[in-house]
Amino acid sequence: MSNRGGPASNGGQGSMLAQPLRPPSAGRAAAHLGLFVLGAVAGLAGTLVQAAWFPGGLLLALAGAAGLFLGGSYATAGRSGAVAPVAGWIVTVILLISARPEGDFLFAAGAGSYLFLFGGMALAVICATVGVGRQPRVGSARLGK
Repeated sequence: MSNRGGPASNGGQGSMLAQPLRPPSAGRAAAHLGLFVLGAVAGLAGTLVQAAWFPGGLLLALAGAAGLFLGGSYATAGRSGAVAPVAGWIVTVILLISARPEGDFLFAAGAGSYLFLFGGMALAVICATVGVGRQPRVGSARLGK
């Protein structure tokens, strides 16, 4: 019978969950802030492009958002890198554009606008879940066993 997940199974270092959390470094915080701003810019640009060149603009806007979300995850080597641009995208698209009366100029009552809103949110969930998760730094660890 093996001792899975116990402190003795990985050289007495303890599990990854038992280690205390450290505050993020200044570089990591700056990267997440930059990704948040890029997410806001991608949301604003996608809002303008999706209505201008339907259906190509819609596909371009969603592909750009998905690339940013997944790229942020790979750039920071964690799922938080996907969540930062998603937060910027959602703040821009949902709160600042579609929830205001001026949003009617950017979002028509057509299918393209709803596909952009709901498709972007679905992509956000997919990219944040599928993105790179943190892995243990032990080189000989076998994950999934």
